[in-house]
Amino acid sequence: MDERTNHALLFVYNADSGLFNAATDMAHKILSPDTYKCNLCALTYSTFGMRRDWKTFLETLARPFEFLHADELKSLYSISGVQLPAVFEKEGEQLRLLIDAESINACLTIADLKRLVSDKLKNLVSLSPRRTGV
Repeated sequence: MDERTNHALLFVYNADSGLFNAATDMAHKILSPDTYKCNLCALTYSTFGMRRDWKTFLETLARPFEFLHADELKSLYSISGVQLPAVFEKEGEQLRLLIDAESINACLTIADLKRLVSDKLKNLVSLSPRRTGV
């Protein structure tokens, strides 16, 4: 197995954390879904929580994953000014942009998003150098 498969995926929502923000976001998704600013959240969450098919997909990934909100990305990693939502590859405390907001926002369905993530991960594995034992 390639060592890159141990690198975590960090999914970052284009929303801030906290109960008030979560409630506001939920109302916005229900009342005006076409203007909701986080396509990652819109595709992967229903009104009642994470969509089952997204959760099942995440469990098939050969690497750890975590989720952050925009304010958490800034406070934990001092990263701001990146268009969100986004997916980063995390190695230690270093983050590398893997999937940008434009690509995520182009997804119309959860199937599109799963295909995008899968394709990016396949490209990472095929591009990474092979290590041989000595």
